[in-house]
Amino acid sequence: MRTRPLKVALLGCGVVGSEVARIMTTHADDLTQRIGAPVELAGVAVRRPSKVREGIDPALITTDATALLKRGDIDIAIEVIGGIEPARTLITTAFEHGISVVSANKALLAQDGAALHAAAEQAGLDLYYEAAVAGAIPLIRPLRESLAGDKINRVMGIVNGTTNFILDKMDSTGAGYQEALDEATALGYAEADPTADVEGYDAAAKAAILAGIAFHTRVRLDDVYREGMTEVSAADFASAKRMGCTIKLLAILERAADGESVTARVHPAMIPLSHPLASVREAYNAVFVEADAAGRLMFYGPGAGGAPTASAVLGDLVAVARNKLAEATGPGESAYTQLPVSPMGDVVTRYHISLDVADKPGVLAQVATTFAEHGVSIDTVRQQGKDGEASLVVVTHRAADAALSGTVEALRKLDTVRGVASIMRVEGE
Repeated sequence: MRTRPLKVALLGCGVVGSEVARIMTTHADDLTQRIGAPVELAGVAVRRPSKVREGIDPALITTDATALLKRGDIDIAIEVIGGIEPARTLITTAFEHGISVVSANKALLAQDGAALHAAAEQAGLDLYYEAAVAGAIPLIRPLRESLAGDKINRVMGIVNGTTNFILDKMDSTGAGYQEALDEATALGYAEADPTADVEGYDAAAKAAILAGIAFHTRVRLDDVYREGMTEVSAADFASAKRMGCTIKLLAILERAADGESVTARVHPAMIPLSHPLASVREAYNAVFVEADAAGRLMFYGPGAGGAPTASAVLGDLVAVARNKLAEATGPGESAYTQLPVSPMGDVVTRYHISLDVADKPGVLAQVATTFAEHGVSIDTVRQQGKDGEASLVVVTHRAADAALSGTVEALRKLDTVRGVASIMRVEGE
């Protein structure tokens, strides 16, 4: 066993970074045995050096992350700063100085993953990022390594704990969106500004990363269709229950049937209560993978939080440290298929549409004719009326998003349709 330690620079020491430092200290002997050499925390770059960080030697604290990386003795950098800058510059600086990188930065990887992979490959170094998606759940490495010999056709999952907590509370208690959000905020699941979560930006970044790995093609954040969940109502949940469904904010990544393109999207959807994802409660994450040979696999666990995310970071640290000792690198970017990402209009799925209509003869015939004229087949219709007004709920068979959009546009022009109350996709069947 090598006695000279591998030196680690920790960039960022917030909720995740402090847990990484704690685990490195308390599990130092175990990590040494697993890696084959000691790992030593050689420096911690922070923005606020005056903050007390329990268990961390104050002598390790610095505000100059660039100088820390340029010191000449750092072997591995752990980036848990988040955001685009200065994280991007610091990671490229690390590569320029022979330092492999472990990152938890989903936003940066979704936007500039190709460039960072290229920089790592050119330098002959590792870029690992298990913690960027789904917290403690082992997901990146199984997709990148365990399933590397298989063909993945679909990945569908709950990849944001905050939104799942909110939707779960709306489902189980009948709470409205704002009430459930307030509870999530009070419990620390939601940030003071929850936009990144509830509008789907966080899930979309994770979807881009997963799609790139699953389909061996480059998928950027801009390629992912995104729709938030702020308009989901108690009425939507009532409709879902009547269908034997619940509602989840899903990341859905699919390979086209002809294998010539992929789609990537994030949006609320109804899923049957019989589907494994329907039972995912509270702030947990779960990802459902469908592959040719392996069949259906599900990965489940805590998707956020300091300790769970730090667990994924430390797993990457062990792998990268072992590679350093072996003078090797792990798998890098695999984008050989170069498949195009199809627009949302090409996506085919089922839809649940709730219409406010006039309660008079012929309305249903008008609505049905409009669907037929746009090539959208109706599965079921439910109508309920009172005092000249009615609610009409239509569930379609599978149809292209573009065809459904055309249908809804035409429905809005009918004098008997007062408005479109809600439109929701139905997945998992």
